Amino acid sequence: MVVGASLGGMTILGTHLLAPADLWSAVVLVDITPRMEFHGARRVVSFMAAHPDGFGTLDDAADVIAQYNPHRARPESLDGLRKVLRQRDDGRWIWRWDPAFITSNFQFLQGDPATGAEQFDAISELLVEGARRVQAPTLLVRGVLSDVTSQQSVDEFLQVVPHAEAVDVSGTGHMVAGDDNDAFTAAVAGFLDRTIANSA
Repeated sequence: MVVGASLGGMTILGTHLLAPADLWSAVVLVDITPRMEFHGARRVVSFMAAHPDGFGTLDDAADVIAQYNPHRARPESLDGLRKVLRQRDDGRWIWRWDPAFITSNFQFLQGDPATGAEQFDAISELLVEGARRVQAPTLLVRGVLSDVTSQQSVDEFLQVVPHAEAVDVSGTGHMVAGDDNDAFTAAVAGFLDRTIANSA
């Protein structure tokens, strides 16, 4: 089984373009569809590419994240940020992933919107083709407040992958598990229970 959120979900769909058969017994895509919302994808990339020099304090990072996710309450404890940030020798806090990966691979989402939309549409078509090849039991978990996926993109995905299930998690945005991990876990666990029961 494989779970892919955001870029991880895109990777799963892209892998199906190359693999001769399903590599996994089940697939869970988290707030990602082959045809995403362009403006939402641009917002994600802009956030991820911002602050390449990190943050002076964890409080500074929490402020930026709260501004990006206005629907999510700013946590009282900042300990959770240590999972996604690390402290450099100079004391600044930087993402555990490399923002240069985003800036070098997703330039089309950072420049001219018209040019970027063309490249975005071309990638979407490839992901649609990858989705058509998914045969394993599949669950799509969508954050209701997400600006990356829409009901229309979910409906199209369910036409392309007719055996797939979809579930909406209320009160969550693109980062479903981060917004409501309990609801996310319940959705995935229920899907796995059904998948195991159907394969028995």
